[in-house]
Amino acid sequence: MMKIGVIPDSFEVPFKEAVILARDLGVKGLQPYVTRGELAPENLTKEDRREILKFVKDNGLVFSALCADFGLPFNTRDNEAGVERTKRMMDLALDFDTHVITTHIGKVPQDENSEEYKNILATIEKLGKYGDEIGVAFATETGPEKAYILKGILDKADTKSAKVNLDPANFVMCSAQNPAEAVYLLKDYIVHTHAKDGVMLDNEGHYQELILGEGGVNFPEYLAALKDVGYDGFLTIEREAGATRFADIKHAVTFLTENLKKLY
Repeated sequence: MMKIGVIPDSFEVPFKEAVILARDLGVKGLQPYVTRGELAPENLTKEDRREILKFVKDNGLVFSALCADFGLPFNTRDNEAGVERTKRMMDLALDFDTHVITTHIGKVPQDENSEEYKNILATIEKLGKYGDEIGVAFATETGPEKAYILKGILDKADTKSAKVNLDPANFVMCSAQNPAEAVYLLKDYIVHTHAKDGVMLDNEGHYQELILGEGGVNFPEYLAALKDVGYDGFLTIEREAGATRFADIKHAVTFLTENLKKLY
């Protein structure tokens, strides 16, 4: 059965306070940003990592994945420093007892012969092959391009660890893609998902994130598709906008719980 998680940064409080809030809301997983601040790998000793993991587990939660999105330019050859930094976040994933990191890779162009496409593919392979070595999936977040384009580049990647973090709202807001349709296209790659909603405002790249159930994501259809392809991982709530983050996250937990009860 799918489980509910949250990005603790969405609470806009220090990490340990967010853990308590998440626990009290009844969620089971956390996907924190590890690109800056208190959870960045360069700021943590081995003892720090053990203490954080113990604190999370003592509160009945697990790390569902780590968010490693800091703007690494996948579409250029000159990105070795960023690739190495991402690898350190993959190492941190193991210390936090998870096997998934997520990030954005930029919009994949349709032209497979373009330098940009080749550079994105090469960067995916660099990180994916490191993931193959240590047992950590490198999951790209969906949205900027249609699902078939993302599937195409992942199919070409010479690695088993290049995976997908499926964000249904990004598909709705940015590429007018039906999230349920995307699930079936990307089913072999999905290792983590976000629970987010929103609408596309125009064809100029403007969109609005909304609370779950008020945007363009058909959650009953989307969740049914995930179940149909055998996904039983996390639905991780992400709230990046709005002035009532805690209330919105609380609503999201209730909304997802009710929809999952109808599904199982």
